[in-house]
Amino acid sequence: RGMSARFALMLARRELWSSARRFGVYMLSISLGVSGLVAIHGFTADVARSVQQEAETLMGANARLSSSRPFPEPVRALVDSLAAAGHRLARVTSAASMVLAPRTGTVRLLQVRGVDEGYPFYGGVRTVPAGSWPPRGDEALADPAVLTMLDARPGDSIVVGEVMFRIRATVEDLMGDFGIRTAVGPRVWIAHEALDAAGLLAFGSLARYELFLTLPAREDRIALEERYRPLLDGAQVRLTTAESQARRLTNSVDCLGRYLGLVGLAALLLGGVGVGSAVHVFVRGRRAAVAVLRCIGAGQKSVFGAYLLQATTLGFAGAAVGALLGLALQYLLPVALADVLPVRVTPRLTLAPALGGLALGVWVALLFAWIPLLAVRDVPPLAALRQDVEPRRAWDAPRVLAWAALAASIVVLSVLEAPERDEGVGFAVGLIVTVMVLWGAGWLAVRLTRRLLPRWAPYPVRQGIANLFRPQNQTVAVTLALGFGVFAVGTILQVEAALVAGLALEESSGRPNLLLFDIQPDQEAGVLELLPAAVRASAAAAPLVPARIAAINGLGPAELAALTDGPERWALRREYRNTWRDTLTSAETLVAGRWWDASEPAAAGQDGDREGGTLESAPVAGSGALPRVSLDAELADDLEVGIGDRITWDVGGRLLETRVESLRLVDWARFEPNFFVVFEPGVLDAAPRTSIVVARIEDATERALVQTRMVQAFPNISSLDVTRVQEAVERVLERVNAALRFLGLFIAAVGVVVLAGALGTSRIQRLRETALLRTLGARREQIRAVLVTEYLALGTLASLTGLALAVAAAAALARGVFDVDYLPHVPSLVALWAAVTALTVTVGFGGSAGLLARAPLPVLRRESE
Repeated sequence: RGMSARFALMLARRELWSSARRFGVYMLSISLGVSGLVAIHGFTADVARSVQQEAETLMGANARLSSSRPFPEPVRALVDSLAAAGHRLARVTSAASMVLAPRTGTVRLLQVRGVDEGYPFYGGVRTVPAGSWPPRGDEALADPAVLTMLDARPGDSIVVGEVMFRIRATVEDLMGDFGIRTAVGPRVWIAHEALDAAGLLAFGSLARYELFLTLPAREDRIALEERYRPLLDGAQVRLTTAESQARRLTNSVDCLGRYLGLVGLAALLLGGVGVGSAVHVFVRGRRAAVAVLRCIGAGQKSVFGAYLLQATTLGFAGAAVGALLGLALQYLLPVALADVLPVRVTPRLTLAPALGGLALGVWVALLFAWIPLLAVRDVPPLAALRQDVEPRRAWDAPRVLAWAALAASIVVLSVLEAPERDEGVGFAVGLIVTVMVLWGAGWLAVRLTRRLLPRWAPYPVRQGIANLFRPQNQTVAVTLALGFGVFAVGTILQVEAALVAGLALEESSGRPNLLLFDIQPDQEAGVLELLPAAVRASAAAAPLVPARIAAINGLGPAELAALTDGPERWALRREYRNTWRDTLTSAETLVAGRWWDASEPAAAGQDGDREGGTLESAPVAGSGALPRVSLDAELADDLEVGIGDRITWDVGGRLLETRVESLRLVDWARFEPNFFVVFEPGVLDAAPRTSIVVARIEDATERALVQTRMVQAFPNISSLDVTRVQEAVERVLERVNAALRFLGLFIAAVGVVVLAGALGTSRIQRLRETALLRTLGARREQIRAVLVTEYLALGTLASLTGLALAVAAAAALARGVFDVDYLPHVPSLVALWAAVTALTVTVGFGGSAGLLARAPLPVLRRESE
């Protein structure tokens, strides 16, 4: 055994240099996969650590109370007691409002935030000019995007609600302002006292109330949360501490990092496929040498061990290079992503991601090399004298074990990388299926081209296609490598096109494109008068009555939240804006129960003789019967209610008990007055309400003119141009898809590396073929045509297979996840096919450089030797 081990070490060392030159490109693919994983894991750890360290700076305080309506009296009493105890407080109230720039006449719907002096307590605000924070008096501060949208500049006046402000400065950076808070839209900052003066907090306004406070001692924050949780839950006020916000953000970063890790893992496994293909070709080329070694007494285990040691060493080298590259990328990412990160991230060198990536790279290289190296055992000593192809041994325990280890490793690694176990298993299954389809396409192409080679085609075409099934061909490896890259990029492009098409406003559809809201009852007639005469008749108005759920079947929100399988918390916590009408809209489909008719009284049933609370002086249809409501079917699922269940509403402080009469399926993608809850007519007539109006104005200039007149006549009314929403959504999608396309291109880059390695592995075979063709009289142009044909066939095969998988995956994602219609986006498919085919030809010619410059005689003489 000692001699056998020593021989294996000597043989591995002797052939290591030639193996390194042959497998160098494949080791680069391992390096790329490892570098991605190391960089992603290290960067995720850096962000999580920075978030924990700057938790208070991220919030601007130690704790925050927030609600979608003014704090009720018990909460205000709690706030007063905290202020009396010496804790500093600051209010931040946000409302959506139309903002007019009188100098340019431009109107835009923006976020207006009123802030108390002193906020934020931690961190800072960077303004231009410096030192302009906080806003005071009639001053306003604005995001830079506001100036662009209004075509304004510092010093200009803007009209917010009923008050005119002067833009003093722009807010370039506000610590803690990130995520969804900045994604909704540009912001204008004014003093908190100016919000009431501007009329932005009238009844029915869409406002968010926040109170920031300082509780430096962690024990005080814990005590506040534990002691007053029932009070705050009952008032539907959320308490967020700096620690809990940091935890949520850290979990989000970790989840994103894990999804990105799956992309890196896919790239690494793709590199492993290339390694396996190269080892397969290497073993076939070393068949004679292995037979000679067997003749002189080398055992199967010694030879197998020597080549396995070579593969492990090269895998270690490639993984080590990848780990070093990943550490370098870890330090570059915070600089590249500084504008989108919630905190200033300081990289810290940690060995855990590097060591993990190193071990993973070695394991993947070893695993994918193990299977083709098992063929070394099949080479008999007699093969040194007789070149007949010996029959391959049947499946045995080592081969079964190798394939089982590969499949198990893919599943285990996917589960470890994914945020959830089910997602990891699904990713592994999808990855295995994709690889099997691509491998099957390559295998089928080799078989079909051998049998269906077009005899009538010109010689260069026939020879180029025949190269797909020649000895030591790399058709399967190239199909896997390029096909997987095309699959990743193509899926992203197809889903992006489906989302954009699904969100696009069809100008010929006749659907509304302008929304007016926060309309008070006495303003409805005036609003309609400001619309163009041709639009008034078709303009649809709907009343809005804000309400919250006070009980379901007699159980209050606190009791419902305590149930194990109770309603979703968001559904209990939110404030609903309900309406009433006697007909269904074109965006609604009745799926359960029955709809009421305007002339039909509410049916009395088992609830008929039970007295329910109603709005004072609000008529209720049907003597003794409960008012009826219709719910969105998905909301009903989240509330765990069905036909006949009772829901009690808090409408402006008064209770109204209702009965669920029907369930509707709502198409929320259609721009129409859609609601979660619709009451039967006559129930909410006496309730405080506002209205919305939707209209369609074809001309964009006329839409802008209507909005300007509206804000001048009714400053409290806000309007929304749907085309602007579409543009904003497309900008967000473009940013998201830019990141996704980068990840897809990262996988494609690994595929290109594998392609280069595949062509490099067969370079000796190509050199011999070129020499033979030239000896037989083939011209250089003919040989170039042969190469072009082969590379075109390889690129087309890989791209078409990958695109077919991409179309199938995009259809499943678009319809199953994003709930949008899907039709293949043909231009992107054609462009991707052309790009991949051109890339294959380019890389192929680059790898074949010098073949035509070599004289045939030396090449053939070396082959004969």
